[in-house]
Amino acid sequence: MFHRRHADRTCAIWLERMRETTINKRLTLIYLANEVVQQSKARRKDDFLVAFSPVIAEATATAYKGATNDVQEKIRRTVEVWSQRRIFDKPIQEAVEARILELDKSRSGKKGGLLGGSLFSGGSGSSAPSELQPLIPLQLAVSKANATSKPASSAANTEYEKLTDPGKPAPTPPVHAARLSALLKSLSSAESAVAESIKTRQDLVNGLEALLATNRTVLDNDKAQLDTIRERRETTEKKKREVEDTIMRGVSASETPSPITEGDAQQHINGRAATSSAEPERPRVEELTPPPTEFFTPTNSPKFAARELPNAAENRQIPSEGNEQVQHQPSPTDLRQTNTASTTSVRSEIPPPRSNDPRLSALSGGPAKKRKLDAEFEGFGADEDAMAGLDDDVAELLRAESGGAL
Repeated sequence: MFHRRHADRTCAIWLERMRETTINKRLTLIYLANEVVQQSKARRKDDFLVAFSPVIAEATATAYKGATNDVQEKIRRTVEVWSQRRIFDKPIQEAVEARILELDKSRSGKKGGLLGGSLFSGGSGSSAPSELQPLIPLQLAVSKANATSKPASSAANTEYEKLTDPGKPAPTPPVHAARLSALLKSLSSAESAVAESIKTRQDLVNGLEALLATNRTVLDNDKAQLDTIRERRETTEKKKREVEDTIMRGVSASETPSPITEGDAQQHINGRAATSSAEPERPRVEELTPPPTEFFTPTNSPKFAARELPNAAENRQIPSEGNEQVQHQPSPTDLRQTNTASTTSVRSEIPPPRSNDPRLSALSGGPAKKRKLDAEFEGFGADEDAMAGLDDDVAELLRAESGGAL
């Protein structure tokens, strides 16, 4: 981790050891790379991540090929951890999974993975849209070519710099010739790898350009369709406003009265005159005069004559010499005489009941009733004074009311 400047050289040596070592030791190298890349991801130091990205797919396939089932399961588990924690970029992760899937399919009787389908159950492009399916193999080829070309070119450049370094002493001609031959071989390998990477990337670019052209055509069609829809929407809105205005004008015309011309006014007046002439006369209403008093008097009722009370002149107001009105106050004796006279006059005016009326005879009791009353009050003597024991005023009042009978 402290030699990030030599990350490319370290990854190249690691890949060489992966190729040269035995099958049993390749799992240890996979664990070493796993530790380095996860620590780099955690510390946000991307030097080793960038250096391992081109070679990790090939190295994983080398360790996976020919290993036992137990080792392959462990390698697949490590690749699953890289996918879950997003250690590598998505194209690099897909390239690693595609290489392992190809090795699984090449083996007889083994199709699919052992991790419940989390990585390789449906292939590396199963979740991609149908439009991107043709690009998936191209992207995998680019990743594979890049993983091969980058280490080769890096190794060739390193050997060239070492051989052409002017600071180092020149070797003997035979040694120099051998080193030049090895350098030519490395350069040829790097050239082939880089050319293959260019070819695969060009194919990917062509596929992307075809997809881009298709999307551009669809985009132009969508724009034209959008313009048509907008134009139709505006036309529909304009027509809707016209229909609403027509409806409102119709409602206003039905609610607003039409103007009256001179001929209509004259016709209206003539119609009113004809209507008024055809109308019947109004009934005459009698005046609200109260009925006469006789209307409320029963038939055969006694008639009372208006009589002036005695001593009425004394009760009148007599003006005094000083223009003052003095009212005469009657005495108790005058009042008794007035009441007695009124009672006597009223009794004299009431006609006596008919003697042959059976109802009056039943009420009064007839002769039997009279004889009974005389028998009950026989103890009262006629010669005795009925006013004995009363006060003089009371006796006088009773005699005045009885008319001298007592």
